[in-house]
Amino acid sequence: MGFKRIKLVIEYDGSFFHGWQVQNNQLSVQGEIEKAIFKITGEKVSVTGSGRTDAGVHAFGQVAHFDTQSRIPAEKFAVVLNTVLPPSIAVISSKEVSPDFHARFSAIKKTYKYKVLNRPMRSPIMDKRAWHVPWPLDIESMNRAAAYFIGRHDFTAFCASGHNVKNFVREIYVSEWTEEEGCFVYTVTGNGFLYNMVRIMTGTMVEVGLNKRSAENIPELLEKKNRRLAGITAPPYGLYLWEVFYDEENPNGRPGREECFGGDDE
Repeated sequence: MGFKRIKLVIEYDGSFFHGWQVQNNQLSVQGEIEKAIFKITGEKVSVTGSGRTDAGVHAFGQVAHFDTQSRIPAEKFAVVLNTVLPPSIAVISSKEVSPDFHARFSAIKKTYKYKVLNRPMRSPIMDKRAWHVPWPLDIESMNRAAAYFIGRHDFTAFCASGHNVKNFVREIYVSEWTEEEGCFVYTVTGNGFLYNMVRIMTGTMVEVGLNKRSAENIPELLEKKNRRLAGITAPPYGLYLWEVFYDEENPNGRPGREECFGGDDE
């Protein structure tokens, strides 16, 4: 029997894990899913995600794929995997895809959300779910700052050290702040993201909201390409990988690795 490729959409609470990627002696989302697949199929497989998420980062729509010879119907994998996965991880859907499909390199864009709890007192409910900023934030100035990120830019100033990419140009399609359920929520959609890029963008815009820098400082940061001039890196636990998009008309088409998702890592 030949291999078939299965696409998974996965939701997880990142506060329980040391990130997506398998690491020695550390709990990881990828590792738990691979162990679950082994339990139900007896196969040692490699699960490939659309991108790595850092320790503490959550996901509502992480996408991954793996190859299997199992007779389990593709649509049933979500059900059976959820019977053996820990409560902090759930497979939302599973389906068979073409052998050419690649969770990372077939993706054409991603959406992240970042949640900021802006009130004087901390919240036990939102602990590890949002960044608590106790001082008043000016969401209007934060939205002015967010608008400067839209378009195709070199994001060197918003990339943390530890990356392995050479091309820092990414295109942002959506960049805006809204108020949702007592939090300020930043939504950003782009064709790819550098290491800690969304968290540094968020940290910089929070500094704008605290009147520590001007919204009009953003174009200067993009132009000067110096990480030391940008703002702080927001903590990981407010960040959510929200959705990964694929070309429905050409689902197996692969964009260039550097052009879209080279180095994608939050």
